[in-house]
Amino acid sequence: MSLLKQDLGLPSPTEVSPRQHISRVQSLRSMRFRENLLACFFLAPSLLLFGIFLFYPLIKSVYLSLHLTDPRGRIAAYVGLENFQELFLSEKFYQSLKVTLSFTLLTVPTCILIALLLAALTHNKLRGMRAFQFIFSLPIAISVGTGSVIWMMLYHPSVGILNYFLSLGGIQPIGWLTDPAWALISISVMTVWMNLGFNYIVLLSGLQGVSEDIYDSAKIDGSGPVRTFVQLTLPLVSPTLFFVFIVSVIGAFQSFGQIHILTRGGPMNTTDVVVYNIYQDAFINFRFGIGSAQALVLFAIILILTLLQFKFFEKKVHYQ
Repeated sequence: MSLLKQDLGLPSPTEVSPRQHISRVQSLRSMRFRENLLACFFLAPSLLLFGIFLFYPLIKSVYLSLHLTDPRGRIAAYVGLENFQELFLSEKFYQSLKVTLSFTLLTVPTCILIALLLAALTHNKLRGMRAFQFIFSLPIAISVGTGSVIWMMLYHPSVGILNYFLSLGGIQPIGWLTDPAWALISISVMTVWMNLGFNYIVLLSGLQGVSEDIYDSAKIDGSGPVRTFVQLTLPLVSPTLFFVFIVSVIGAFQSFGQIHILTRGGPMNTTDVVVYNIYQDAFINFRFGIGSAQALVLFAIILILTLLQFKFFEKKVHYQ
């Protein structure tokens, strides 16, 4: 026994009786139980909200997808997997899935590139950059409904400002929301503007997290701005880019508000994405079973795409 333990009167490990050892183990177990109970107490409100607004609708969707319903949403008959069979044999579903993929390809890369460019231009500490950062962040404060109404006025065929500028150049007016060749592009432009604020704020935060010492070392080594950005900045903000990319893909597959307000899936179903197709089947045609089946298929598609992104793209992410 050490002199310190002798002075304090502490027993050595060999002097601890079995009864004392058992009491210590029991006290540790009791302490862990109280900590777990306290953690469950603090998590209970969140778990309750998740159960009401997430888990219960998911279970209800699985239940409805196996049944036929009447116009009031009441169960009429059990059909098993017939709703899924009808869904996979429907050309309209594949058309809406194609439109959704096209919409995702048009919006996600474009929005990320523009947000990254704006963040790279405004993340320095020059005078007046705060004003530009505030302006570029503004779209995040505008709701989907408000933004859709704003762009509806811009796209108006006769009084819209876009066609007014075209008329000044002697160009014929364009049916931005009524022409099948332009409808999806118009919706995509509005969506890029609407999502730009969030992506800009996240990417700007990622760029501001890069140490200035790295840039100073690059300047000493003779690295130019473009080379420094490509070879140093992008790898350092790759975790932020990875996060923004995943969130943007999920958001693109779930887009509904702007399409419902601006085009209602038209013209000629050129903007009929999967979520709007679910809305039509469930709440317009009162086919809640087939609508629930589509929702589950969409959930599976988003889950698979997210897992694929983690499998293939996360390898190129450089965590500090």
